[in-house]
Amino acid sequence: MNMSSYCPTDPPELSTVLARIRKKQEDYERYGFSHVQGRTLRAFFDLAQEFETLENFYRVCVFVPREFMGFDSCLYLINPDSGRLYRACDSLKRLQACDKEPPHEIRVSESVYETGDFFVIPIRGNRRLFANRPLAKAEEIIGMFAVSPLSRFADNDRLFFEKYANRIGYNLHYKLISVQNERHIKFINTLVADIEHNVIVPNMRYKLFLKNIGRDIQMLEEVEKRLGEEIDTAFKERHLEEIYAQIRDLQKDLLRQYQELDRHYQNTSLFLESLLRRDHFEKGQLVLRRRMCRFKKEVLEPQLDRYKERLRHRGISINYEFGEMPDEDIPLAVDVGLISQVYANLFSNAEKYCKEVVNDLKEPVKFMSYGQEVIPDFFGPGKPGIKFNVYTTGPHISPDEVPYIFDEGFRGKDVRQKPGSGHGLHFVKKVIEVHGGVVGYEATYLGNNFFFVLPLQTNTKEIIDSQRETPVPKVPQA
Repeated sequence: MNMSSYCPTDPPELSTVLARIRKKQEDYERYGFSHVQGRTLRAFFDLAQEFETLENFYRVCVFVPREFMGFDSCLYLINPDSGRLYRACDSLKRLQACDKEPPHEIRVSESVYETGDFFVIPIRGNRRLFANRPLAKAEEIIGMFAVSPLSRFADNDRLFFEKYANRIGYNLHYKLISVQNERHIKFINTLVADIEHNVIVPNMRYKLFLKNIGRDIQMLEEVEKRLGEEIDTAFKERHLEEIYAQIRDLQKDLLRQYQELDRHYQNTSLFLESLLRRDHFEKGQLVLRRRMCRFKKEVLEPQLDRYKERLRHRGISINYEFGEMPDEDIPLAVDVGLISQVYANLFSNAEKYCKEVVNDLKEPVKFMSYGQEVIPDFFGPGKPGIKFNVYTTGPHISPDEVPYIFDEGFRGKDVRQKPGSGHGLHFVKKVIEVHGGVVGYEATYLGNNFFFVLPLQTNTKEIIDSQRETPVPKVPQA
């Protein structure tokens, strides 16, 4: 049986892997490494995985050739910040030589070279890692590896140590990035604790401030009422009536500002709690805190209240004829803070990108609409979904761009002149998918509809079941 054969229905990636395996097999036959050289490489691979700290990895790099082949070596690395070469580990001086400058004859080079009784090879990093997760100020050459005595080299020892240095480079690059990531994670965890201590907890004091302001406004209202009664029952003086009118206007203005500040506080607190949640950082992903809520009252209406005036200022009306949320408020089990930010992103996009169009009556219109609909069996037999729509007027999105609109950082050609990062819709997608739902876009009459569909869950058992198994939805047709 030919073990290397593969079925025509196998993915193309498999053929690529098999081709690389065969090429590697041919390479090793061509290298003609001796039994000792082969054992040296295998020992390096095993020990590079076994020892986790950089110091022990450095020791493995220089002592494996010494113990297996009798060659001394020195590992030199480039400081990514200064660009200077320094000695990381020496098989003669061990780590005592760490951080010392190399001899003047050891220099950074793109190619191998000989100097004195040393054979010196460049250590190259993993090009794919440079492209995706670069180290600070890193170049492709991350160090040099010097082997001695050159006078004892056999015919293919030069080729062997070139390949050995390549293996050092790949393993070292992964370990350096791992150390960097570990440092970043520790920083993030510390930062989260700082945010919790210095931002979220102090933010709760605003609630006390607002409570005191609300109490004073109520007292001012009572004083204003008493003053009005005194003016009516005692005597009428023009200047007293003017003072009373000023007090009344001041009370109304204070109340308006208080209500606006209270809404802003409630919304900011909700967003801070849901985004800066410790669980997100500890698990490296969005972690939901589901609870049953009245979706229209607790999620949609607070965000709509925030954007109504901003939409009006941009000349965007809200057209309730195209699918206003029904009076019946279906209870859903969601993370209120994260789902609220989904609507915040969609309404923000509506404010930025809604454009005027001409309807069938030749009338210019510019509006946003929103709504919901229950779709039976959306997530499978007996598993309905509820679809939430946010519609705006304007030209349709180019079909070539539609597949990418929920990708991180993507911005369409027609909107690149407007402020934005291309992050909003990607955030929407992440939040909806972690809820077990799907997002989508439809080109519709006079404009564009962005939607998301959530499983229609109304009891605790359904919530638990949904967290055990993510449903596979059927995507609605545009």
